[in-house]
Amino acid sequence: MKEKKVFVSGNFNILHPGHLRLLQFAKNLGKYLVVGVNADNIAGKAAFIKQNLRMNNIKNLDFVDKVILIKNLEKSILSESPDIVVKGKEFRYQNNSESEIVKKIKSKLVFSSGENRYSSASLFKKEILLNDEINIDQTKEYLKRNRININNINKKINLIKNLKICVIGDIIIDEYINSNVLGLSNEEPCIVLNPVSKKRFLGGAGIVASHASSLGAETYLFGIIGGDDNAKFVIKELKKNKVKANLQRDIIRPTTLKQRFKVENKSQLKVSYLSQEPISIEIQEKLLSELKKILNKIDLLIFSDFNYGCLPQKLVDEILKITKNKKLIISADSQSSSQIGDISRFTDADLITPTEKEARISVKNNTDGLVVLTDKLQKISKTKNIILTLNSEGILIYKKLKKDNDFRVDKLPALNTRPKDISGSGDSLLIMSSISLSLGLSIWEASWVGSLFAALQSSTIGNQPIKLVDLKNLLKKINKKK
Repeated sequence: MKEKKVFVSGNFNILHPGHLRLLQFAKNLGKYLVVGVNADNIAGKAAFIKQNLRMNNIKNLDFVDKVILIKNLEKSILSESPDIVVKGKEFRYQNNSESEIVKKIKSKLVFSSGENRYSSASLFKKEILLNDEINIDQTKEYLKRNRININNINKKINLIKNLKICVIGDIIIDEYINSNVLGLSNEEPCIVLNPVSKKRFLGGAGIVASHASSLGAETYLFGIIGGDDNAKFVIKELKKNKVKANLQRDIIRPTTLKQRFKVENKSQLKVSYLSQEPISIEIQEKLLSELKKILNKIDLLIFSDFNYGCLPQKLVDEILKITKNKKLIISADSQSSSQIGDISRFTDADLITPTEKEARISVKNNTDGLVVLTDKLQKISKTKNIILTLNSEGILIYKKLKKDNDFRVDKLPALNTRPKDISGSGDSLLIMSSISLSLGLSIWEASWVGSLFAALQSSTIGNQPIKLVDLKNLLKKINKKK
């Protein structure tokens, strides 16, 4: 029996649930799905995104077998000769050029079932509005009282290309599984999901290093991968992001994978495949030995700790010992979401970036106010600067002054009031604030730039490396508004 080939075409500016339902409907009609993406000159003003990017989005869908660029719809359909051509339900009662084309190859034109509640145009407008939701106006007083000069920051970040950065910590794969809700199970009280598509992103220390590399710095990454196929994805992505990775393979643990089952961009279920067992002494010694080889040439060392066993206390102590007299900036983040960590164990760091919960875990204090809490954390960790992240309330910035028991605090609001995905905000705040300190900016300047960077990150779905040009464009926009 001949394999049924199904053909769908469109602009596909932004992949949304309506697109996914249409494409899944088409795939279910046959065994081989061809998706045609209208070229920029064909789509005209309806194309908000360049054709190559639109094609790449479709190629990332696992159930799509072939993607072609359409310069002439009739020629494309005749060339592919599909058994079925699919269009959306909304086109059913319109004049469709495909009606005449399918007659020539004796195939069928089929319209999808279901509701059409989305359009790329409307979602793209939301994307623009979302970027406008990076609320820069509310930082004017902060800039004024901290004497922050945006032109000076612009000059400094141009020097990122001169930095050599090392990140060490837990490498994670974040997998987003877009799904449809089929309803409530009859057998037991749970929601039944139908996975439609999935996409993977680097997370943890991997995305921290990728951000640094994307900004132009020479970046090294030290971490652990498992003895599984997921490790191949990590290696491939780091190579693509131009990160110089030194990865130790631990065959008794999985490469950390976190799955999020999402319906209309909202997580319904999270599943994690990981090990929290400390890495062996042998692997610790290998990491330390390799780190020593580059220690004299790096400007910034970042611990990206998710408490999945990559950074046992003995290894952390050894690293802090050999870096004590080095002229480099040290920063750390130690996440405690579904696990327990202790950010205070990275003693004498230049910067730590805990959440309120992580700070309270370290201090063992659930009652004190934020300023007292942060001051107690500083006394335990002996850190010079602390950025306490407060989710939708923004950040509290703490700086230890030279006099005993003397410090200064300030606060910044959350700059993206309508975030699309907050999962990578902490990593982006960590890397940009740390880089800013390495460039000689004050903690007040570093916190502000880090907050802007986090706002850019939360404007996208999934952890995606932010480029320097994106940050510079935002700074340019702020300067114009002054």
